[in-house]
This record gives sequence, structure tokens and C-alpha cells, in this order.
Amino acid sequence: MVDSVVLVGCGNMGFAMLKGWLDAGILKPGQVHVVEPTDALRDRAATLGVNAVAGAASLAAGLQPRVILVAVKPQVMGDVLPAYKRFAEHATFVSVAAGITVNFFEKHLGDKTAIIRTIPNTPAAIGKGMIVTFRNPHVGDDDAAFVDRLLKTSGAVASVDDESLIDAVTAVSGSGPAYVFHFIEGLTEAGVAAGLTREIAGLLAMQTVYGAGALAAASADTPTTLREQVTSPNGTTAAALKVLMGEDRLKNLLTEAVHAAHQRAIELGKV
Repeated sequence: MVDSVVLVGCGNMGFAMLKGWLDAGILKPGQVHVVEPTDALRDRAATLGVNAVAGAASLAAGLQPRVILVAVKPQVMGDVLPAYKRFAEHATFVSVAAGITVNFFEKHLGDKTAIIRTIPNTPAAIGKGMIVTFRNPHVGDDDAAFVDRLLKTSGAVASVDDESLIDAVTAVSGSGPAYVFHFIEGLTEAGVAAGLTREIAGLLAMQTVYGAGALAAASADTPTTLREQVTSPNGTTAAALKVLMGEDRLKNLLTEAVHAAHQRAIELGKV
């Protein structure tokens, strides 16, 4: 039997994932069934050659998807899931919704359902994301590996074996892009204060962060080694790092920020 995937929700994240699967050749258009109630988004998905329908009731009666990836907003998840319970015996369900626990899925689909919870971040929309997964005991190794292949078209993939760690993941990589964007904002303002035009300062800040991240990802050296390589004794970089690293200022600030995000993630999970 040819593996098929149902994609529930085809907004920006869902569409980017769909396109990644097809571009990578992991799936052919005929293997993907998109459920999207919004006409414009459904039409956009259909341009890729996939079967796109408005609701779960329009999926073929004999369809037995290997994976159902649910990419809808968390607040509508409870209304959406019951329509897919008929697939729960055979399919692995994958969630990309923040704050929706495995237990939530099990309550709506049955406690024997294979479920993978993921936390992607926004760069996944351009294939540069960080996606962390947690799976319940009903997910087989082969199915987990297949889902990993799908997710890797959106970025790097890692897994945790304790669902409570998802809150820490959210605080680091889920919210992390916003920290980096704010760093770019701050570095831009610092450049303006040093006399640069806002246009030039913004370009320098953005490209420097982009290039440094790309170098760190491509290099066999650790970020610590890379930092040391660019820091000449008594040079300009050393003068700046004395401010940032003195009394562990930046490290402590980031630790405090991640702690705040972590605690908030825990609180939201109890709601």
C-alpha cells in the first residue's frame, strides 16, 4: 500500500510543510490529502496537485492514511479532532499546535491512538526551523522515522522522551526566534547610536546574525571556539565582550528570560 498523508489545515506553516514534502520527493501529490475550509488556502494547496477538500467528511471512505498531521490553531483543535477518530486505529497523528498535549489528543481520539507532539518554530516556514518531537508509546519506530523524514524538510529535528520537557523546548527554540529578532533590533539601535544610518545599521545587524548562525551551523567548532577565534586580545571584540560577558550579564539575562518563558509554558499547559 502506498503511504498517504492527510494534512489538516493548510495555512502558512501547513503549506510550507506540504511544499517541503513534495519538493524533497518524499511524497507525490497523489499521496497527500489536504483538508482546509478556507477557499483561498484550499485553492493554493490544489495548485500543487494534491487532493484538497473542505472538510473531513469529503475524504474518501476507504482512505487509510499513514499519518494525519494537524496544523490548525490550538483553540479549534477540540472541534476539529472528532471528525478524524475513524482513522485512529491505523494512523499516526502529528500535532504542530502549541500547548496541545498528548492527553488532549487521546481524550478525543482514544487512548490507544499513536500520537506525536511537535514544537516547531517560525523559521520552519522557510525550511530552517527547529522541530522537537515527543511520541506516546503507541507510535512504532518505523512510523516515527517516517514522520521525522517529513519534518526534516522544515529544518532540524530532535526528540525528547519526557513530555514535560516540551515546556523547556518552547522556552528555548519555540520562543527563541523572538529573542534573536530583538537582538537584531538592539544591535541596529546600537549602530544608529554609533552614527550609522538606520538602513545600514539594520542591514549590518541582520546579516551579521544570519552569517554567524550559518557559520556556527556549518562549522565543526563549538560556538565557544568560534567566539575565541574572532576575539583578538585587547581588540575591539574583546572590549565589547567585556561588557556582555562581565559578571555573566548576557548569560544571566538569557537564563532569566528562558525561565520566565518556561514557567509561562507550564502555566498555560494547566489551563
